[in-house]
Amino acid sequence: MSAAKKAAKKEKRLRVTLIKSPIGQSYKQKRTVQALGLRRMHQSVEQQDTPAIRGMVAKVSHLVTVEEVG
Repeated sequence: MSAAKKAAKKEKRLRVTLIKSPIGQSYKQKRTVQALGLRRMHQSVEQQDTPAIRGMVAKVSHLVTVEEVG
């Protein structure tokens, strides 16, 4: 197995779950929730653990929960 494949397997991921509705929030926060791939309440998505995703989660931290996976 190449080094790149091993690194991809050990890649950290985040499970992001929408726990509060973005209704009544600012347009930017609604778009951030959308950009994370969340469409409905209690939906979970797994995203790569990157600084960009971490920043997006920080901006809507009052609407989502985050768990580290793998």
